[in-house]
Amino acid sequence: MRISHETIYRWIYLDASIDGTLYRHLRRQRKKRRKQRRYGTGHRFRDDRIGIDQRPAIVASRHRFGDWEGDTVQGKPGTGGILTLVERKSRYLVAAKLESKKAEHLSKRGIKAFGPIPRRMRQTLTLDNGSEFANFKKLEKKTRLTIYFADPYAAWQRGANENSNGLLRQYFPKGYDFRNADDDDIAEAVRRLSHRPRKCLSYRTPHEVFWPMARGALAI
Repeated sequence: MRISHETIYRWIYLDASIDGTLYRHLRRQRKKRRKQRRYGTGHRFRDDRIGIDQRPAIVASRHRFGDWEGDTVQGKPGTGGILTLVERKSRYLVAAKLESKKAEHLSKRGIKAFGPIPRRMRQTLTLDNGSEFANFKKLEKKTRLTIYFADPYAAWQRGANENSNGLLRQYFPKGYDFRNADDDDIAEAVRRLSHRPRKCLSYRTPHEVFWPMARGALAI
């Protein structure tokens, strides 16, 4: 007899609905599933944004290095957060502390975060539709990435980024006061995640997959 993972999740959420504690063993410790909106609902792109439907097909296939996904991890209101950038093929994570959600501040932090990344490992960047990315043109110009935007309410289109954000929540839980964290605290969390073996990488770490390619052969 086999039980699917879906059955296990249903049992855990049912247990939580009657004040059970099984949900505490989940990675994100949610008592119930978040509702997913229907594909394509929500606001339209601004005229100067390029939608994910125009992104090259090679990005979805993960056949090359240099394609990134970006989002933010928010903390307690008014305390800042983290800009997270994940390379799709290697799952290598780059992150920067944010003092605020202002678009100008985020673009500056993003430009600095991409500084150590070789040019050939900067092909595309797929972002969420949050207002904090409104200054994306500056980010695009300085990093020489081509930026695309996922569809509204379609988090699965940035699955690598969503997963990495979930892992970061182990170090910075929802509602975390980021005034209590400095750049070194965030760097240490990122270092641990980038040196964590992944099944999808044949149990190699993102660091082991990303940097030999970045320092050696062409990314495509």
